Amino acid sequence: MLRDRVVASGLIAPVERILVAPLIEGQPIESLEADVGDYVQAGQILARLSRSTLELQKTQVAASRASARATIAQIEAQLIEARASADEAARVSTRTAALQKQGSASQAAADQANANAISASARVTAATQTLEAARAQLELAEAQMANIDLQLDRADVKAPVAGEITARSAVIGAVASAQAEPMFQMIKNGELELNVELAEVDLPRLAAGQTVRMRSIGLTEPLTGTVRLVEPTIDTATRLGRARISIDGDDAVRSGMFMDAEILIAEREALAVPVTAVGSSADGSTVMKVADGVVSRVPVKTGIRDGGWVEVLEGITPGDTIVTKAGAFVRDGDRINPVPFEPNVN
Repeated sequence: MLRDRVVASGLIAPVERILVAPLIEGQPIESLEADVGDYVQAGQILARLSRSTLELQKTQVAASRASARATIAQIEAQLIEARASADEAARVSTRTAALQKQGSASQAAADQANANAISASARVTAATQTLEAARAQLELAEAQMANIDLQLDRADVKAPVAGEITARSAVIGAVASAQAEPMFQMIKNGELELNVELAEVDLPRLAAGQTVRMRSIGLTEPLTGTVRLVEPTIDTATRLGRARISIDGDDAVRSGMFMDAEILIAEREALAVPVTAVGSSADGSTVMKVADGVVSRVPVKTGIRDGGWVEVLEGITPGDTIVTKAGAFVRDGDRINPVPFEPNVN
């Protein structure tokens, strides 16, 4: 069984690193509810900010909201009264106009009744607009109250996802700020992976899903995993590419650990010859084939090189006799007496 492998090395890193910053600013940190190494659930409280200023603002907004509601009730009562007065003034104006046509009322009385009706209607319009303004003030107070409630909820700094806390910069008494260093750093779901660097010539041979064996000085047994992602770019300074490898059972590793990786590109039963049997010429690889005791140089096409063996794709067939050692000391056409041996291929 021949195995085509790519050997690489790299560091263990989080699959996804989460930075937790406060969603409100200017409030001091009152307590810390989590520390480095803790595994927390999504929505779990990590720290609590001071709520006293926000509670005071909420009291003030609640008073403004109550005042707005009282004002609305008062204006609604005034509007009912104004509408009743306007209706009465309109009826008086209509009756007076009818009497004036019959000659029972003067023109001055009709004009006065009409003016009163117009004035009463204007008061209704004014009261309606005042009521709309008061309702707008109530909506503003409601929005301010919702904003305060949101800030009070955000005074509890919560984990956005489940995961393990790897760093904490928050200190009790410090003023929370989104511009400062994140309060906490987390590894999402505690998932780790190996980031390896590879020569650009090996990069096209890699693909997602390939099997990987990983070793580290601190581990007694190798770990297994698969290629999760082959990054599409190459570092212009180092001329190296990068691949990310998922780890099966990553409990045994820690972020920052150095590991060697052996990526399996292909594995197959194949015709193979010892490395010592393969020579090179201007036309490519060759082997010294023996037929009836006579040596002839045969060009071959090689494939996987695994340890001391090389896969031969074309040029010879199973059962052919070749010179495995001392090939440099024989020439095309020499007659030899080959000594066979049993190869030990794993």
